[in-house]
Amino acid sequence: MNNDRKEHLKQVKRIVVKVGTSSLTHSTGLLNLNRIENLVRQLSDVHNRGIEVILVSSGAIAAGIGKLGLKTRPKTIPEKQAAAAVGQGILLHMYEKLFSEYGKIVGQILLTREDVSHRMRYLNASNTFYALLEQGVIPIVNENDAIVVEEIKFGDNDTLSAMVASLVNADLLVLLTDIDGLYDSNPKNNPNAKFIHYVDEITEDIVNAADGAGSSLGTGGMITKINAGKIATSYGSSMIIVNGDAPNILNNILDGKDVGTFFKGHKQPLQARKHWMAFGTKTNGYVIVDAGAETALIKGHKSLLPKGILSIQGSFSEGEVISVLNINKEEIAHGVTNYNSTDIDIIKGVNSC
Repeated sequence: MNNDRKEHLKQVKRIVVKVGTSSLTHSTGLLNLNRIENLVRQLSDVHNRGIEVILVSSGAIAAGIGKLGLKTRPKTIPEKQAAAAVGQGILLHMYEKLFSEYGKIVGQILLTREDVSHRMRYLNASNTFYALLEQGVIPIVNENDAIVVEEIKFGDNDTLSAMVASLVNADLLVLLTDIDGLYDSNPKNNPNAKFIHYVDEITEDIVNAADGAGSSLGTGGMITKINAGKIATSYGSSMIIVNGDAPNILNNILDGKDVGTFFKGHKQPLQARKHWMAFGTKTNGYVIVDAGAETALIKGHKSLLPKGILSIQGSFSEGEVISVLNINKEEIAHGVTNYNSTDIDIIKGVNSC
């Protein structure tokens, strides 16, 4: 397994690195300048190796908290937006200044879930990333916290970074965090927790191992990183969860050293459009189907016919993405509908001509 990891890492040409709030700030909420400088130096060195680099960085709200002199993290969306509006400029200025010392150019991209859910906006975002990478620019990505509302939030930058990895067809996603990687139980609660070095497939046991919440400054925990792994690996990208404080960690990863927890990308990844439908879209309604339709969809890879539809929920138009649920109301698929919700309600259960 370690040889498999080394072979993959030898071939990495494009890397997405995500750094969380807890890795960028002190316990006071103020930016940890030493950590940021160290991260920039490592990313610049990786770039010098001929590897394209995309940085997904949290920290805008935390930077705003420090600048505004707030004692605690804001609780309401408007307060968080205000802190982000102040902090995002501070954070980018910091990155721009530090990267320029190593001769690197950075560009800012702020995204919301809507930018990924809408097919044309998704493709436009992808084109922007590729244009920047072709010019040797290091894109710095964050959620657009200054305007985002609950309905269009990614919610955490682990998920955002996994979607960015699919947007740019990255070979590797690295999640820098404040622990060494994934354990079979929470090491903060269990001193006998065993470290997991290699994950060939994200099973229910892996999901169950990922308990525990994030820090008081961040929004993610280990479970969000496992969910990010599902998104990244299903597209063919491998992923590593690793302690961002470890010395020279990015070069050690790329040199194939056994650090962090390595998640192997799927050998037969989902096609780009299917991956977007599965993970990138926000569904506008759902249909419940019978057992025969479920079998045809999952095992036969067939299109859904009206005869197998039992009921619908929500209002949607032709061409929108909807969820497909089985009779137990478990989600089994996403798909683009050829009919609007009114028409489907009329033709459900009817044999096709």
